[in-house]
Amino acid sequence: MCQNHWLLAIYINLLKLFNVTKADVISQIADKTGIDKADVSVTVEAFFNVVKNSMADGENIYVRGFGSFINKKRAKKIARNISKNTAIVIDEHYVPSFKPSKVFVNKIKGSSKVG
Repeated sequence: MCQNHWLLAIYINLLKLFNVTKADVISQIADKTGIDKADVSVTVEAFFNVVKNSMADGENIYVRGFGSFINKKRAKKIARNISKNTAIVIDEHYVPSFKPSKVFVNKIKGSSKVG
């Protein structure tokens, strides 16, 4: 049983090497700015809520130097339910999307740590 906990701890640490969670972002912002983590958490949550609510209202959000949160229109189409062998009509709808800015893309392309 003890060995399983050890393996789980290694797995979690490996995941953290390649993925950053919202909690990690909040910690990094708090460390770099000196602002309390609770205040940073409230601010980050407020930002995400503004993005979600604005996009739900049909608005796009443009952040210069970072990217755009946009609603992409998906056309009406006919799909197949292969288990029942029937056609399904999928109505026109919108899906949220993120388009990084050129500055963002160039930053990633120039990074030696990605890949």
